[in-house]
Amino acid sequence: MSNLATSLSFFTLTLLALATCSNAGSGSIAIYWGQNGNEGTLAEACATGNYEFAILAFLPTFGNGQTPMINLAGHCDPYSDGCTKLSSDIKSCQAKGIKVLLSLGGGAGSYSLASPQDARQVATYLWNNFLGGQSPSRPLGPAVLDGIDFDIEGGSNLYWDDLARYLKGYSNKGQKVYLTAAPQCPFPDAWIGNALKTGLFDNVWVQFYNNPPCQYSSEITNLEDAWKQWTADIPANKIFLGLPASPAAAGSGFIDVNDLTSKVLPAIKDSSKYGGVMLWSRYYDGQSGYSSSIKSHV
Repeated sequence: MSNLATSLSFFTLTLLALATCSNAGSGSIAIYWGQNGNEGTLAEACATGNYEFAILAFLPTFGNGQTPMINLAGHCDPYSDGCTKLSSDIKSCQAKGIKVLLSLGGGAGSYSLASPQDARQVATYLWNNFLGGQSPSRPLGPAVLDGIDFDIEGGSNLYWDDLARYLKGYSNKGQKVYLTAAPQCPFPDAWIGNALKTGLFDNVWVQFYNNPPCQYSSEITNLEDAWKQWTADIPANKIFLGLPASPAAAGSGFIDVNDLTSKVLPAIKDSSKYGGVMLWSRYYDGQSGYSSSIKSHV
């Protein structure tokens, strides 16, 4: 009996150790790529092994009768079909199990939705040109993206819920369309607060930066209170902590690695909705090595 008891206790300790290890890195890291021509290729970003989500930034022009236009800064020229070469990079990321999404909006752009019908037209455009549909003019070539990210920071707060519903409806055509969003941490978000209530979003990476009322400073109370509200009130699958990857990446809100790993992550990881960390952006992460420093703790 004693040998059996010893074996069982060893087995239990092994299980506990495994659970502790898996919990130590149970979250994912999402990265925004596309707004700096000096950040390296998308394939290089995915080859680091640090990211589970790569978000292409941005499609800043769409809606209200405008011809949609992608902007990937110095990486490629969409006006001469120069971004179609990204298809091989996108496929190489996906072959590693990384989800690749297109982000709508951004901090600077010309976008809004004029009506539910406009939302449907934009959804159809996105499906045919970036997702599983067909179009002779796919800006990123034949690669099929995994979903659409809503980084809506201006324009109007109307009809984003309609766009989410129309996009999610395409999931019925065989391939799941992931929906994600990057709201600001003051709750509720001024632009997409209503859309987030639909429960259609898989991941929500909340921007806990450039927002002093709810970001981390020297103490964690403001961030923790906001985190609890987001996780309690938003019916998303997972909520991510959105952060700048270096002090230069945002006006405020950078959290140094020691504070993040010793104070912030332990305070938020016990939530069943904790998904990980989102970083802006690949360029700054390449400079700072932030994702490499935090990956084992996320």
